[in-house]
Amino acid sequence: MELDTLKQIAEDVLKLAKIAGATSADTEVSYGTGQNVSVRLGEVENIEYNRDKGVSVTVYFQDQKGHASSSDLSPKALHDTVQAACNIAKYTAKDPFCGLADANLMATNVPDLSLSHPWAISVDDAIAIAKTCEAAARDVDTKRITNSEGANVYSNTGVFAYANSHGFNNGYPSTRHSISCSVIAEQGEAMQRDYWYTNARAAEDLESASYVGRHAGERTIRRLGCKPIKTGQYPVLFEAPLAGSLISSLISAISGGSLYRKSSFLLDSLGKSVGASLLNIQERPHVIKGSASSPFDSEGVATHARDLVKDGVLQGYVLSSYSARKLGLQTTGNAGGVHNLFIQDTQHSFDDLLKLMGTGLLVTEVLGHGLNMVTGDYSRGAAGFWVENGIIVHPVEEITIAGNMKEMLLQIIGIGTDVIPNSSKLTGSILIERMTVAASE
Repeated sequence: MELDTLKQIAEDVLKLAKIAGATSADTEVSYGTGQNVSVRLGEVENIEYNRDKGVSVTVYFQDQKGHASSSDLSPKALHDTVQAACNIAKYTAKDPFCGLADANLMATNVPDLSLSHPWAISVDDAIAIAKTCEAAARDVDTKRITNSEGANVYSNTGVFAYANSHGFNNGYPSTRHSISCSVIAEQGEAMQRDYWYTNARAAEDLESASYVGRHAGERTIRRLGCKPIKTGQYPVLFEAPLAGSLISSLISAISGGSLYRKSSFLLDSLGKSVGASLLNIQERPHVIKGSASSPFDSEGVATHARDLVKDGVLQGYVLSSYSARKLGLQTTGNAGGVHNLFIQDTQHSFDDLLKLMGTGLLVTEVLGHGLNMVTGDYSRGAAGFWVENGIIVHPVEEITIAGNMKEMLLQIIGIGTDVIPNSSKLTGSILIERMTVAASE
């Protein structure tokens, strides 16, 4: 389905909302297709196709709001969806903060960010890639890698249009592709699993299937032979794939919903230190082929590059128009989330960070959701590797790491250059000066 078709449907929806008496409205219309092929133990396990379409509409009757959605884009369904939203609005409480984002903030220039690169891959070719990936993982150690959770090849193509009563009506196509693999290894009675993946907007930017499989196999094998460690206070190094979760915690704490509900450990932190002086975070929405690139947010507000954290000091919040009004501020163009966060490294390679840590814990997996957003208290199950004198000596499991996120951010002493490409949060491994590590001795 073409963008122009979706834009016309969006225009029709807004006309129906106006006829129904709505003072303003916005709508999003989308269409997408996808293919997912999975292989396990050399045999095809699943071949999945998806074809999704949908429309959502929000109507405003002054301070009353109603929302409805449908997967049917026929004229009758559009009419019924708008009527449903209008009926809901009649029964909602008045909210003076609801409404469209300000008209003067709408994106007037929508650059092509090269987000759409369809992958014309046949099922047979996808199967061959998945088999190559899994075989590479199992070949790492044919004796100890005894089972597999499979390899997947996924491709998705979509397009959407967003329109509102300010006259904004725009959208763009986008694609996402990935290859992943997970295998299981045994040594005695012990079993371990690990995985690896690659994702990109364009298939040519994916890592090779052989590399993904081999890396998954190597990561799995290295987890065998776990030994106990002593409970204590140690430096903790979060591996790059996990380091983004620390940044996500910070973003959640400075997001409008947490702030106006007063459920954040970083209340009233604008212009104050929220991290170590070496912490610098930039938001760059217009990165070509970026995983989270967008010329406008989900309210049509133009996005702009900016510093979120500079030298450890918070430069701005993450706000939609609603949360901004609740806080007496202006939207930051983040309705729907942040766009491509770049965390500046401290020019330390991964090996440099191990040496800087000396003796401590390298975390490669965390379990559970152990962050209290109000207090910042952090406690999660973890697995990884024990490091002595800057050298990995053995794997560890069934441990708990604990601290306070506010203090953890202030205790960052190193950020690696080992960035995972094509991520929405581009950060290398992050070294925390000290956390509590609890383990059975």
